[in-house]
Amino acid sequence: MEATLSAIEVTGTIDADHHLHLDTTLPINGPRRVRVIVLYPPEELSETEWLQAAAQNPAFHFLHDPVEDIYSVTDGKPFHAVL
Repeated sequence: MEATLSAIEVTGTIDADHHLHLDTTLPINGPRRVRVIVLYPPEELSETEWLQAAAQNPAFHFLHDPVEDIYSVTDGKPFHAVL
């Protein structure tokens, strides 16, 4: 029979030496072995890197077709959001 596991969520920081430092103490009595799952966001792209990736993506090649140029800068009306 497998043991039931409990979970808590805390945040922390990975330092330059690849060590995990938690932002708070854990509400668990120790010493005790635990399993750790680390969730982290992917590396952020700069705006320039993002635009270059989008410009080179073949999914958008159809936009180079003159048939797609159906609007001009004089079309439509300005939108002014009221907050």
